[in-house]
Amino acid sequence: MTQHRIYTTSFASVYPHYVTKAERKGRTKAEVDQIILWLTGLRQDQLDAHIAARTDFETFFAQAPRLNPARAQIKGLVCGVRVEEVADPLMREIRYLDKLIDELAKGKAMEKILRG
Repeated sequence: MTQHRIYTTSFASVYPHYVTKAERKGRTKAEVDQIILWLTGLRQDQLDAHIAARTDFETFFAQAPRLNPARAQIKGLVCGVRVEEVADPLMREIRYLDKLIDELAKGKAMEKILRG
């Protein structure tokens, strides 16, 4: 998928995949939401509104009230690419989220996922 297609993909179309990935490993939708809220500064009602509106990734991250500064501590590989080396700012935000969901699915403690 090209970067343009990723940007215009609705966050709502990918969100169920995050939840399914977590639930297959014994984690919960609430934990997925907690990660997203931590990363973006959104409230639950705002997250729910983005999902209902089928907001694309570009708009979703652009409208995030406060991207968590601790997200710079997120390191590692997603799809064979080092998250910290992704040059495109929006793609890096998407990969941060992907990496956090991967960590959740791998059983990492929530405190460590949220860089606490």
